[in-house]
Amino acid sequence: MFQDDPFLMPRNAANARLYSLSKESGKNAAKYIIENFPQYFDKTFAEPNVPCLMPKSLTPQTEGVSEEALRERIHLRMVKESVDMFDQLLQAGTPVSLETTNSLLDLLCFYGDGEPTPEKEQEEKEEEPEVNASEQKAPKRQFQRGSQSSGPRWRENNHAERIFKIMPERNAHSYCTMIRGMEKHGAYSKAYDMYIDLLNERHKADVHTFNALIRAVPYLKERFTERWELAKEFLTHMAQQKVQPTLLTFNSVLKSLRRCGGVGRTMSLLVLKEMEALDIEPSLASYDHLLSLFYKGVDAQSSDIISEVLNEVEKRSFTQLSNLTGLLQCCDLKDIKLAYQLNKALENGDNWKFLDVDRLNGYWSKFFSLLCMMEQIEVVLKWYKEMSSSLFYPSPKNILDLLQALDAANQLEVIPSVWEDVKQLGFSRRQDLLAELLSLMSRDQHPSETQLAFAKCAEEIKAAHEPAGLGQVPLEWTGSALGHVVVLFSRAGRTQDAWNMMEHFQKINRIPTDKVMDEFLNCAKQTNCPDEAIKMVRLAASLGLLSSQRLKSRTEEEFELSETQKKALESIKCDGDSSDSDSDSSDSDRE
Repeated sequence: MFQDDPFLMPRNAANARLYSLSKESGKNAAKYIIENFPQYFDKTFAEPNVPCLMPKSLTPQTEGVSEEALRERIHLRMVKESVDMFDQLLQAGTPVSLETTNSLLDLLCFYGDGEPTPEKEQEEKEEEPEVNASEQKAPKRQFQRGSQSSGPRWRENNHAERIFKIMPERNAHSYCTMIRGMEKHGAYSKAYDMYIDLLNERHKADVHTFNALIRAVPYLKERFTERWELAKEFLTHMAQQKVQPTLLTFNSVLKSLRRCGGVGRTMSLLVLKEMEALDIEPSLASYDHLLSLFYKGVDAQSSDIISEVLNEVEKRSFTQLSNLTGLLQCCDLKDIKLAYQLNKALENGDNWKFLDVDRLNGYWSKFFSLLCMMEQIEVVLKWYKEMSSSLFYPSPKNILDLLQALDAANQLEVIPSVWEDVKQLGFSRRQDLLAELLSLMSRDQHPSETQLAFAKCAEEIKAAHEPAGLGQVPLEWTGSALGHVVVLFSRAGRTQDAWNMMEHFQKINRIPTDKVMDEFLNCAKQTNCPDEAIKMVRLAASLGLLSSQRLKSRTEEEFELSETQKKALESIKCDGDSSDSDSDSSDSDRE
């Protein structure tokens, strides 16, 4: 998907999404230019000429007012021009054939009486609200709001209804088109009334019309049992009219059952058995509806159903695009075996193509978090290193999960390489990540080689807290972050760098902990820097810390001080000294 150029490779999931959207936007822009300005692409240089690769002519070739001109405009999906041409034919007294009128109804019902756009040509994705496990009557306001999905609405007395009413004759195709258009654009009650009119006229509906009516069931009835009874009634009518159900029919039933609570979970298994009896193989959409019924809105404790679904999916390579949201829920069940099974199913054939950039990265993010929680650290690191950068972009949560896994396995020496990935991913200014990294690196003592690597990481983290250039605001220091950096510099023997960080405590009005000061004193002792030790005692005294006297005593005992250094140390007045002098003066007063 991405160019084989490090400069053009996205660094994180946000950049990858922006890249893919930009690429798709460029394709749509090119398509728009070619379709709307075909006159600039009328020269053919290809030999032999390939017509399917040439721009399509979107300009009507038939002039005048005639039924042939009307059919051409319907074919070109020119909604407004087709309606105007139809009205002109009626005003001129020219009869329009039933076939042409039905074609016009098809156009109007598909586009909702509006002009076609790229967005309208894609089916609107209906949101699936969660339902309670117990059957209850849905509140009226919530029920009405749920029926309003995104997209164009069916207007009252629109062109489709007007043309349908003035048709001299109507056949089953006319009624079925109106029913499907009304269902598509949210007029569910009208669609049901139109179906009753179809039955009264002794016409038969086709399988696509029944599919639309079944999808409308949740908006026609409020109680869960009533919804199932109505769906069952439509299935009975199909049997009476000898209409053979298809895969889409059963998928429509399962989709409606998702809004039937506990009734839906019970009846969905019977629907699958009926599909098996009719030798109809479920699709990915069927499995998605089934898993949404059992693993959404209820406590998903059992993995039996999703395991059986994965067993079926593993055996097949799907060719029709569908929704994998239900299958991806296995990562939320904290079942590592199911996660491996799902990953194996995605690797079968071209199944991985069913996930777009967002869902693919979301899947790998969940999968990797589950690995960090359930697997040994060797397995986690193997997956982490083998995952392609264009396949998986770790999120900040994934990095935190990896750090926790490294901590649990006592392999913190891997942190410097993780820090390199954090910089590459653009997370080097995330306060939560920086705090966790510094906390883990400074918590325990490590071999000198590891401490030097930790100090290098701390230096780069320190750089993020300093002004870097125009338009970049430095991060604010916290007391804990300052202390961790001092500890890391001290353990690496970088006394001067550690002291520079110690001076920041006064600047931001923070108090260093006893551990931080002891680590700095140990570093000053190892590098034989008594001047820095005296500075640290003076800093502790200026902050009024109770530990200043203890630090002063340590400096006197553990360092070889010159006379000048001894005088400088003795001149520092600590809280302990003042308290002792006060007690001595009080004792002398008593005497």
